[in-house]
Amino acid sequence: MTDLEADLRKAVRGEVGFDVTSRALVTMDASNYRRVPLGVVAPRDADDVAAVLEVCRTHGVPVVPRGGGTSIAGQATGTGVVLDFTRHMNRVLALDAEARTAVVQPGLVLDRLQDAAAPHGLRFGPDPSTHSRCTLGGMIGNNSCGSHSVAWGTTADSVAELDVVTARGQRLRLGQGWAGAPTGLRELVDGELARLRTGFPALPRRISGYALDALLPEHRADVARSFCGSEGTLGVLTEAVVRLVEAPRARALAVLGYVDEGAAAEAAAGLLVHRPLTVEGMAADLVPSAAALPRGGAWLFVETGGSSHAEARARAEEIVRAADVLDALVVTDPAGQRALWRIREDASGTATRMPDGSEAWPGWEDCAVPPQRLGAYLRDFRGLLVSHGLRGTPYGHFGDGCIHVRIDFDLLTGPGIARFRRFSEELADLVAAHGGSLSGEHGDGQARAELLPKMYGEEMVALFEGAKAIWDPDDLLNPGMLVRPAPLDTNLRFSVLPREPVEVAFGYPADGGDFSAAVRRCVGVAKCRTTSASGSAVMCPSFRATGEEAHSTRGRARLLHEMLAGEAGELVTDGWRSEEVRDALDLCLSCKGCRSDCPVGVDMATYKAEFLHHHYAGRRPAAHHSMGRLPMWLRAVDRTRAAAVVNALASVGPLAAVGKRLGGIAPERRIPKVATETFSRWWDRRKARGAGGEPVILWPDTFTEHLSPSVGQAAVRVLEAAGLRVVLPPTVHLEKAPVGDGRTVALDPVSLLRGRGRVCCGLTYVSTGQLDRARGVLRRTLDLMAPVLETSAPVVVLEPSCAAALRTDLPELLHDDPRAARLASRVRTFAEALEQLAPGWRPPALDRPVVGQTHCHQHAVLGDLADRRLREAAGLTGDLAGGCCGLAGNFGFEKGHFEVSRACAEDQLLPSVRQAAEGAVVLADGFSCRTQLEQLAGVRGRHLAEVLAEALRSGERADVVGGP
Repeated sequence: MTDLEADLRKAVRGEVGFDVTSRALVTMDASNYRRVPLGVVAPRDADDVAAVLEVCRTHGVPVVPRGGGTSIAGQATGTGVVLDFTRHMNRVLALDAEARTAVVQPGLVLDRLQDAAAPHGLRFGPDPSTHSRCTLGGMIGNNSCGSHSVAWGTTADSVAELDVVTARGQRLRLGQGWAGAPTGLRELVDGELARLRTGFPALPRRISGYALDALLPEHRADVARSFCGSEGTLGVLTEAVVRLVEAPRARALAVLGYVDEGAAAEAAAGLLVHRPLTVEGMAADLVPSAAALPRGGAWLFVETGGSSHAEARARAEEIVRAADVLDALVVTDPAGQRALWRIREDASGTATRMPDGSEAWPGWEDCAVPPQRLGAYLRDFRGLLVSHGLRGTPYGHFGDGCIHVRIDFDLLTGPGIARFRRFSEELADLVAAHGGSLSGEHGDGQARAELLPKMYGEEMVALFEGAKAIWDPDDLLNPGMLVRPAPLDTNLRFSVLPREPVEVAFGYPADGGDFSAAVRRCVGVAKCRTTSASGSAVMCPSFRATGEEAHSTRGRARLLHEMLAGEAGELVTDGWRSEEVRDALDLCLSCKGCRSDCPVGVDMATYKAEFLHHHYAGRRPAAHHSMGRLPMWLRAVDRTRAAAVVNALASVGPLAAVGKRLGGIAPERRIPKVATETFSRWWDRRKARGAGGEPVILWPDTFTEHLSPSVGQAAVRVLEAAGLRVVLPPTVHLEKAPVGDGRTVALDPVSLLRGRGRVCCGLTYVSTGQLDRARGVLRRTLDLMAPVLETSAPVVVLEPSCAAALRTDLPELLHDDPRAARLASRVRTFAEALEQLAPGWRPPALDRPVVGQTHCHQHAVLGDLADRRLREAAGLTGDLAGGCCGLAGNFGFEKGHFEVSRACAEDQLLPSVRQAAEGAVVLADGFSCRTQLEQLAGVRGRHLAEVLAEALRSGERADVVGGP
């Protein structure tokens, strides 16, 4: 233990972390930069903050305050001690609805303040796109803005008073009339009044530099306002009094379509006279699908408010009439508005990939110019990009003249980094020529501070340095930011990564086969740190259960980044054998939620499987043998007809306890019963067959085959009722002959010698990292399915996790086998099969409410639109919850995971079931989801196929309006 660590542990009551994991998690924010700290402290209160500053001052070690770590300029990283306020100092201390103020701590997430203010009809005005995870302290440090700044201004406009601790331990209460000003600050300002009155550009989004002009007499000498945007370099915030605004009772969203971004930019300033709440712009490059948007190549999102829906709509329609648009759409439905806003909010992540999939980076993320000059600036900006051979897609706060953009800089090679510097210098000149600010929202940090003289001139920058010296004479707080900055092309986070691709098992087709590029996808926007899931969102259940960064998608990506950095990275130096990385990935449920919910498509389930493959090579834990090889054990039980015996033994407490201990299974879990008759045996003995015509291949996944054959039986009844001919996959390797039912084709002696087999998606092998075995299983499956792949027969998979494995894991593991992609393309869910293959069929009318949860793999990989339409057609009303059930295959059964598994279920699934209306159908298409419901809530969940089959059996006839 170092002297610094020992002294900190003695001085503070909060957590002190000098271990590899604690440090690795904060080496980066959402910028291009990386700095390795000595340690991390999570202070409990202002006394802890003061104690940390005193210890660090004694040791001469810098201190960096950090909120949600979503800063894009590098100011939330440092080489000394990082203060993490999100752990303890994260509360709303008071809310005065009459005065419209709130007292908050710096680690409070913005959405939690909005939740507290909403019952009073109030809200905090600024709302960055990271509102679900950014903190008030970070917003004050960066003077953040958000999409509603045209109505409610920047964070500085919403700050009344601030409590701060200076580097030398002085506690100040900052406010107007020089309240809380450190000694010497007033004298500095009084001596530079003329410069302060003329040296700042007049525009709504001027964030760069220190706001010393707020200290002018005509601005009430507002010390609190001047502190905003200081990026943790002047003092450490411990408490804030913020102003709230009245939230409109109703809103409408006018989406205005223009030919291109230039036309949208030219139009934006003219809309401000109508006093909209937002004027946001984005182009088609950033929109996954423009189907929901009006015609155009670029759009303005203009929100209006009113005391009623009619008033809000009238204002929106007035703006449409006043705007010269190609096409327009007015949306008043709150759900529709949220869906459209998600497109805009996710742009900070989707912009990190160019349309061709190549990488793009921040660095010039948020320049701002006077709104009237935005069109001209964008044209010049585009020209500068072309002259340097670079690409980027601008979007952002067009009404305020603030543009966000990610650019495809090459930050991996010397020539690419040199071009990055040249472009940055020329762009700074361009912004200054248009009367703009280098930063219009995210601060200067390391990305832009070096270039502040181009905007302000040397004399004003010298004045900034003087102010810093008054507040922090020892340069203890976040050195290298804003004044005396580190060069913008140093400390780049990519410099420590390997230059050659790492040897891996998966193909990573979206990343050119490069695992490093896959890990680089995480740029730190931290959507995975959202503290409460909304709607159908899944990511990241383990973070919501634990609240710990190490168990977020971003935290795991950071540790993988440090693992790839190896010795060059100073932290994780034992590669694939790293116990720190293993422990962080241990609570990853492999829910795949990040694959769809992360704006940049980080796929932590795949990364985890890859890591486990290497980490446990030659030394598998018991759970990998017991649960990872589940298909093998269950087939053995079937072959020996031992299901009844196994079930009997599992029901004997002492025997079950021994079995669970040997198998690495959580003692709190009950072992599911094995079916005494498998689905395939039921299929063999049944006499009824479906109609003629092209076959539908029903996939007998391990769970349906051995643990819940009733789901397969129900699916057969429904599919046949819809007029489809159901067959099972072949069980022998056939050299030729089309697929029939897998049992009636003529077999040659060679085929017979190869023996019978079963198709398998390899899911359990993949989830436990047994990728060599998974590849072998999948190749045998492709051999068995060869005759099917010669036909056009679709493959219906009832278990969502198995369908997702076939859609994604199969082609990514066997990327060298063209059959893998062919089989993946054939996979259909139960609802998709009915919709696509029997479009005229109508399900029985049940007219009942439903509750439950969309399977996380279905949400992330397969989509559930067909399921929604099928439920609606059957009269099953209501939406299913999002999140993850928490069992997640082997995860919830593994020893040590039970509490997290239960916490994940309590996030959305179990509350939705408890609050269900009487007579509601509990839907759960996944075996894990049904098992979790049974074991934690005593509730029987059913697959949608079972619900429909039961209705058919009870005499309700489906209306057939035509054939398949």
